[in-house]
Amino acid sequence: MSLTVGHVARLAGITVRTLHHYDEIGLLTPGERTHAGYRRYTDDDLVRLQQILLYRELGFPLDEIAVILDDPATDELTQLRRQHELLVRKTERLREVITAVERAIEARTRGIALTPQERLELFGAFTPEDHDAEVERRWGGSAAYEQSRRRVASYTRADWLELKAEAEAISRGLAAACEAGLPPDGEHAMDLAERHRGHISRWFYTCTFEIHRGLGELYVSDPRFTATYETLAPGLAAFLRLAIVANACRSGA
Repeated sequence: MSLTVGHVARLAGITVRTLHHYDEIGLLTPGERTHAGYRRYTDDDLVRLQQILLYRELGFPLDEIAVILDDPATDELTQLRRQHELLVRKTERLREVITAVERAIEARTRGIALTPQERLELFGAFTPEDHDAEVERRWGGSAAYEQSRRRVASYTRADWLELKAEAEAISRGLAAACEAGLPPDGEHAMDLAERHRGHISRWFYTCTFEIHRGLGELYVSDPRFTATYETLAPGLAAFLRLAIVANACRSGA
């Protein structure tokens, strides 16, 4: 059974003109012709057309495709395996491109002027956008939320590096105080808690003592926050919460 050029064009999603061109250059010559000279495509022709279209999808020019398909040492199974390998590579590359485009969209939407390389340097495997939905659910619409979004939108790589260094210094200080067994309601621990509150106010939103207390509760009630602090020092989440409470009380809040 053979098919007309129009039928094949519809099946393959290409134009009749394309099939005529393939015939003219010898890339795909129909296996049959009617008495009137009309093209008729056999099953073997359709197999070859499929291979042509796959190679075209992979970006091969028509002259190279002809050389590949006409190689007598290469059978159909070998062609399919080769195409599969090339398609897998292309898929991996497309995933990278898609990821890059998604990051660009995120950056433009959020106003974060960072390249993917800079984001990797600053955040590592952590991607802030992964938590956007939860953050918006918890605090969306609040003045602090809007203030944080506006500030973060303007930060450059240098700003993020400074922010990161400051946060790490505070975390190291808290971890050292916790490991040294200092009291969380002592002056040193309260001063560190105040630095922690000031860091948030400086970089994200005005962190009142009330908001800071709420964050302290979150650090011990949410296993994800607790785990983050526990990697720095055992018991650090609870230590920080107590220091935050003591600092708020010191201020009269």
